[in-house]
Amino acid sequence: MRTLCLNFQLHQPFRLKKYHFFDIGKDSYYYDDFKNKSIITKVAKNCYLPTNQVLLDLIKIYGDTFKVSFSISGLALDQLEMYAPEVIESFQKLAKTGNVEFIGELYAHSLASLISEEELVQQIKLYNQKIKRMFNTAPKVFRNTEMIYNDNIGEIVSKLGFDAIMTEGANHILGWKSPHFVYYNPVAPKLKILLRHYELSDDIAFRFSDRSWAAWPLTTEKYVSWLNGLEPSDKLVNLTMAYESFGEHHKADTGILAFLKALPNTLHQKSDFRLATPSEVIQKHTPKASLHIPDTISWSDAEKDLTAWLGNEMQEEAFEKLYKLQSIVSKIKDKAIQRDWLYLQASDHFFYMSTKYYADEEVHNYFNPYDSPYEAFINYMNILSDFIRRIGQAIPVDKADEILLQNGSKEDLEELIKKSRKALKQLQKEPLPKVKSSKEPSSIEIEKNIPQTNTVAQKPDVIK
Repeated sequence: MRTLCLNFQLHQPFRLKKYHFFDIGKDSYYYDDFKNKSIITKVAKNCYLPTNQVLLDLIKIYGDTFKVSFSISGLALDQLEMYAPEVIESFQKLAKTGNVEFIGELYAHSLASLISEEELVQQIKLYNQKIKRMFNTAPKVFRNTEMIYNDNIGEIVSKLGFDAIMTEGANHILGWKSPHFVYYNPVAPKLKILLRHYELSDDIAFRFSDRSWAAWPLTTEKYVSWLNGLEPSDKLVNLTMAYESFGEHHKADTGILAFLKALPNTLHQKSDFRLATPSEVIQKHTPKASLHIPDTISWSDAEKDLTAWLGNEMQEEAFEKLYKLQSIVSKIKDKAIQRDWLYLQASDHFFYMSTKYYADEEVHNYFNPYDSPYEAFINYMNILSDFIRRIGQAIPVDKADEILLQNGSKEDLEELIKKSRKALKQLQKEPLPKVKSSKEPSSIEIEKNIPQTNTVAQKPDVIK
């Protein structure tokens, strides 16, 4: 008997409103509530609700033989609570079946693991609290933002008590090894490593509705035949894909939901593969060997590296300035600052600044609210300048000397603002190249016929 592990990743950032240079110091609310609500409710209708119902129906039909797992960012959960609580209720129904495992995540879906162990640990703990409150479960398997991983990240995750981590089965780190086995971290041997089979995952997530694809149309029979075609010694296949693939990236009329409905039956009838959660995988499969990954990998683009978020000077500049604030922000108790600190860390803000398109153009454009990466950078840096100003004002008077001595002077904060303004002025002198539109409508296009509103939604308290 062989094992198929199906993991869905669900994330939506708090998208930022258009924030101008002259808003700095005057407006400290950074989010486009209308756009965020519009996107969440649209995706809930097209994907989350109907696909959750499909999963519930499959569990009723197949019982304990149908298992899946989810990794849902804290930012997505916050927005679902605000705008689509019925989706939370449907996930709670799934949780109660016992057939669904919820995987650990970073609350803010951030890049903190690349720069700050303290922030990484804080966000994992915050996320675990959220999952415990919502679904009455404690994650035992971890999936970092964008499947970012290296040996050191694995060691930190192991110390936090996780049994396993999911990451990309990138060819350049596997060499002659196969992604069809469980491995373990060489620095922290107790931590098991589960590797995504990216080709079989992307056949569903990216290529399903592509009529130019040689394998179109994809049927469950064809897909299961590919699974059966693997070497007999390949006992495990891990599939991970964005949940929005079902009904949003690929609309219902493409047959994507029908594909999901039919998959368990075809697996049972025409293969020896059986579905299992990640925790069940590591119980069933003994680790094959250690897997040394000294260089950081991700699941993004053909290179499987970090260049989608940190591949140009704009991204590096924004990333550096943001995380210079970490040690100071950690001393500030103001809930609004702590909320904004989390929301501004979302990897999407850096993703929107990417100048990489090539074969991955549609991926980079999906729900991108900006016309160009330069516009994304300018908008973000304007907001960051205001955020820095607020941090300077929020430092407790009785602790100011101690905090600033440890983390730099007020002049350092002011210097950040000056450098940001200088970079912004330079970019504003340059023409902004337009980004080619993708086949999917942008979030702006989705909302163009809906009247605007200035209503500010009540944000949930994520900092307890």
